[in-house]
Amino acid sequence: MRRVAVTGIGVLTALGEGRGETWKGLLEGRTGVGPIRGYDASSLDTRIAAELPDFRATRYAHRRSLRMTTRNDQLAVAGAALAVEDAGLDLGAAGYDPERAAVFVGGNKEISNPEHLLTGSLAARREDGRADLRQLGERASSAFYPLYFVEGLQSASLFHLSHAHGFKGANSYFHGTADAGATALARGFRSIRGGESDVVIAGGFDDASSWWVMSKMDGLGVLTTRNDREAEAFRPYDRERSGSVLGEGAAFLVLEEWESARRRQARVYAEIRGSGTTQDPDLVSPREDGRPLAAAVRRALREATVAAGEVDYVATHGCATRLGDLTEARALTSVFGRDSGVVASSVKPATGHLVAGAGALNAAVCAMAIDGAAVPPTLHLDRPDPGCEGIDWIPRQARELRVRTTVALARGLEGQQVALVLSAPTAEA
Repeated sequence: MRRVAVTGIGVLTALGEGRGETWKGLLEGRTGVGPIRGYDASSLDTRIAAELPDFRATRYAHRRSLRMTTRNDQLAVAGAALAVEDAGLDLGAAGYDPERAAVFVGGNKEISNPEHLLTGSLAARREDGRADLRQLGERASSAFYPLYFVEGLQSASLFHLSHAHGFKGANSYFHGTADAGATALARGFRSIRGGESDVVIAGGFDDASSWWVMSKMDGLGVLTTRNDREAEAFRPYDRERSGSVLGEGAAFLVLEEWESARRRQARVYAEIRGSGTTQDPDLVSPREDGRPLAAAVRRALREATVAAGEVDYVATHGCATRLGDLTEARALTSVFGRDSGVVASSVKPATGHLVAGAGALNAAVCAMAIDGAAVPPTLHLDRPDPGCEGIDWIPRQARELRVRTTVALARGLEGQQVALVLSAPTAEA
């Protein structure tokens, strides 16, 4: 089995664009959560989010190539570009075969640009307000944006990333919530480990703070409605937690076969050593004892040949729902024991819940913690829930810590549980 090095980290969050800006913001305890400003959210129960303050896709791609993209695709383009730049990667100069360069992406994209959908749909509206498909058929050729179907393809980001960076090998798109980006990384890890690929771009992205996503998530009961508290409404593991706050962004990693990365003298942030996935059969509400998540963590540790006692830090899901945090705490105490010394934190109060990008962001946080010898805090954790005790959640302030082995977690809305093990780079496996 070949070793898998993390040589590039591309993160795009409300804290900033790029690894350095986001990591600095996390350690300083800043948050990107605030009142929604991108559109009128007055009809929503939840009116706060973590929006990108000054995102311009033209920083990462030519205007012409962006004509077929949605904002979702643009976030993917930016996240991958940041990762490739951070890795200092040039396929030709590094001697990589483009057909052994893979792309694995996780997202939650569903439709074309909403304004194009709405404009076209109005063509089906009769004078009495009812929908008329015959009328739509008569007008559709001129009502819909010419590239409406192409721009709406869920997996379009695979094309855009391949086109931008020349990766022509294995590729897959994973659709979902927090599990999607983490699953894409696990697939990339296995692609290199098993000899299918030599270099991989993998990660996740989501425009989760957009009107389209917010209007769907608003009624599920998983978001906080404490708009009056603004950023402080998002408080994982706290007694007063009341739900998540969504954010937009992307997190991508460049993965390389270990020896190839060393030959080109790449900076190696971490090594991915194992992954584990399980399914919790209960929709939205996880099993109360947390066993499915615990099983995913144990599988990842077993593949990585790492004992639970060797883990220094866990980047947790920490979505601030009543049952979600409780079951996660139970899973972690089951694996690591109560008061074991392992530290854990959720960065979501700082970046917002990136949904399909959340799991990939946790993996990036683990790599940055290993490289930076520090761990980010869980913001707004003032009074831990008694049911979540037994784990050091790093409340409120970052902490300097020599980090050797980490676990990144992701939990999907429909029961998917994903764990990734990342360790500090060493000369020997």
